[in-house]
Amino acid sequence: MTIQSVILALALTTAARADGPALSKVAIFPPEHKHNHASCVVELPGGDLFAAWYSGSGERQADDVEIQGARFDHAEGIWGPRFRLADTPGYPDCNPALFAAPDGTFWLFYPTILDHRWEGALLKFAVARDVPAAPRPPAWVREGVLHVTPVGFDAAMTEALNGLKNQQIPIDETRSDRLLDRARDPLYQRLGWMPRVHPTVLASGRWLLPLYSDTFSCSIVLRSDDRGAGWTPGTPMIGFGNIQPSLVQRRDGTVVAFMRDNGPRRHIRLSTSKDDGISWSPVVDSDMPNPGSGLEALRLASGNWALVANDTERGRHSLVVRLSDDEGRTWKWSRHIEKHEPGHGHYHYPSIIQAYDGIIHVTYTRGSLPDGSTIVHARFDEAWIRAGDPNP
Repeated sequence: MTIQSVILALALTTAARADGPALSKVAIFPPEHKHNHASCVVELPGGDLFAAWYSGSGERQADDVEIQGARFDHAEGIWGPRFRLADTPGYPDCNPALFAAPDGTFWLFYPTILDHRWEGALLKFAVARDVPAAPRPPAWVREGVLHVTPVGFDAAMTEALNGLKNQQIPIDETRSDRLLDRARDPLYQRLGWMPRVHPTVLASGRWLLPLYSDTFSCSIVLRSDDRGAGWTPGTPMIGFGNIQPSLVQRRDGTVVAFMRDNGPRRHIRLSTSKDDGISWSPVVDSDMPNPGSGLEALRLASGNWALVANDTERGRHSLVVRLSDDEGRTWKWSRHIEKHEPGHGHYHYPSIIQAYDGIIHVTYTRGSLPDGSTIVHARFDEAWIRAGDPNP
């Protein structure tokens, strides 16, 4: 760990209040004039953390973008050096989603952008039997393309557009016709699907991999009952702006998808599945604001749910973690990891897990181009959320 990163860690580490639970924040590496974004963090056997993100001179437009990773030594309390996790020479690789599977395997899902447009995303995967103890990439035993073949997609898009007309919601006919043309095109149907957050393991043992498409501004969920050997898509969630789904399962088996709004609604979008991810309900709005930025939710060991997101309708200057004791129906407690005046700072695209010791970990982007960025690691517990923001 360099002297600069130690200084930065001390500068970012804060205590919520002298007599209460603490929040600690540390940059995984010093800020730099690159785009470091879309992190995902998992806990490894033994308690270490593993984080991944993409890094380069831009996003889909920059061919130097690669997937990077780092390992957190929980005994030493420090992040090790960065390393390259995946790189397709001459193409940008983005949006890594990590999965420490119940069978002990370790997965990386990510898209390679073929034509500098999100529509040209090619979904890939890599799987390892385990992760080395040293801070270096896993030894992948299998890599490949994860083909997504939606069923009945053009009919679902037609039905969704007709639903807007029936509700007398104004529709841009030119854009509507273009969407329908693309929805009927097998290439557009099968390209452009990207991950964003962790896969989910259901009570049944089924694995769910949530995906989204910027081509159609909608989401889909792949399911696997054979530990990732094969994947089958569920019905698409088409709400014209609902992307990057995060999945949590209720005690009654219902799976709830919380989604970023990529349209005009400026609120987190919702859909549910009562058959383990095969079919999904119509997309609706929640009462939680969203400025068009990523989010993630999970069930805590206590049975409560946590959700981390930007809590504004515009701007990414405020990052909050919410707590629900009724499985996401209401959110009684909230506390800010970051909160600044509009236009001052960017804190976005969070990833959240709870470790075996009960500590909640969140990684997120701090900053953006052209000013530079880093990935921040925050730690706190459930009691810290319940305590709420301190009085100013």
